[in-house]
Amino acid sequence: MSDGLLERRNRAFGAGAALFYETPLHIVRGEGAWLYDAGGRRYVDMYNNVPCVGHGNPRVAEAIGRQQATLNVHSRYLHEDIIRLAERVTGLHGDFAESVIFSCSGTEANEIALRMARMATGRRGIVCTDATYHGNSELVGAMSGLPAGSDRARGFRSFPFPQTFRPPEPGLSDEALTEAYLAGLDRAMDALEAAGDGVAALIVCSILANEGLPDIPPGFMGRAAERVRARGGLVIADEVQSGYGRTGRWWGYQVTGFTPDIVVTGKPMGNGVPLAATTASRALVEAFRSRTRYFNTFASSPLQAAAGHAVLDEIEARGLLANAERVGAFLDAELKARVGRWPGVADARGCGLFLGVEMVGSDGAPDLAAARAVCNGLKDRGFLTSNAGAFNNVVKIRPPLVFSQADAEAFLPAFDATLDALHGAR
Repeated sequence: MSDGLLERRNRAFGAGAALFYETPLHIVRGEGAWLYDAGGRRYVDMYNNVPCVGHGNPRVAEAIGRQQATLNVHSRYLHEDIIRLAERVTGLHGDFAESVIFSCSGTEANEIALRMARMATGRRGIVCTDATYHGNSELVGAMSGLPAGSDRARGFRSFPFPQTFRPPEPGLSDEALTEAYLAGLDRAMDALEAAGDGVAALIVCSILANEGLPDIPPGFMGRAAERVRARGGLVIADEVQSGYGRTGRWWGYQVTGFTPDIVVTGKPMGNGVPLAATTASRALVEAFRSRTRYFNTFASSPLQAAAGHAVLDEIEARGLLANAERVGAFLDAELKARVGRWPGVADARGCGLFLGVEMVGSDGAPDLAAARAVCNGLKDRGFLTSNAGAFNNVVKIRPPLVFSQADAEAFLPAFDATLDALHGAR
């Protein structure tokens, strides 16, 4: 990116708008799992889940262009395609899913889910993990960076996110580890009840993506859901990152072993067209609608329907769930084989085409600088990743679902060279 363009951006956006990498990229075109910069250099995109069926997807582009040229209105008119999209979305879940509220972003969809749970239960209390992220609004954003035990945000309590890599104490069996984290959930719910808020819902990303994609102790998610329901609460699965085939299954909750009451989906649904959904039973949805008269000018539109159908058609026609499972398993195994090859590579984990590599220092503490160095080194070698997790020390690998075996095989020498260079420099 030229200095002039960066300066214009800072002036137009206000300095501080985030950019990836030490030397930002000026991207001008995308195709499938590839991105091209202004100089014509090609990069393999291993980060962007929004274009889940690929950048510049012809089926999606044709569908939205045709629909925009034909009709695009708000939801206060009947339209066959948006109704059929709702039916397709609910059909991808179990019996609990009957009706859909469409919106334009994961933030909006999560806000609807939280309000829906509060209205249905008559309680205010929301439980989340202590390293979660579900969106940017005042209500939803209250959960971001909320430490366990903190009463900073009225009506919210967090608990330590479950993981096997950094257990609360060493030497615990799987069962004891699961029980330790369930006790943390219980403490959070106790605090909500003591404050008079009660328990309205637990909200989690089904695979704990923002927490760093940890290996979750066996049985935790299903037993956590049972405990929340025993307190009268509902279970919300945020599938914005984990859904739509990302894990090799349609939904992350199928992988981690629980059944939600409400499911939130977003970004990948429209492959770049703003489209999100809150899916639940008809009773929950109709109770919310009767009390809010919810309306969204740009949601439930024919344009959203065109994009949504095209994305589902691509996933099904191209076998992208199987691709995510197959290519993801290959890459996961290769990355696991590299753990310990370099001193800072402490763990590799993931499911489907969502993987993480944990970077630590010589003392075993999270190494944010190393994770950033890896991401910058990979970028210089033509592969785009980012860093995330509770400590931002996990190299986050989350490519479009069209990411191929050949792309994965090409990535590994670049990963090795990046770590060799980093280790030599440090």
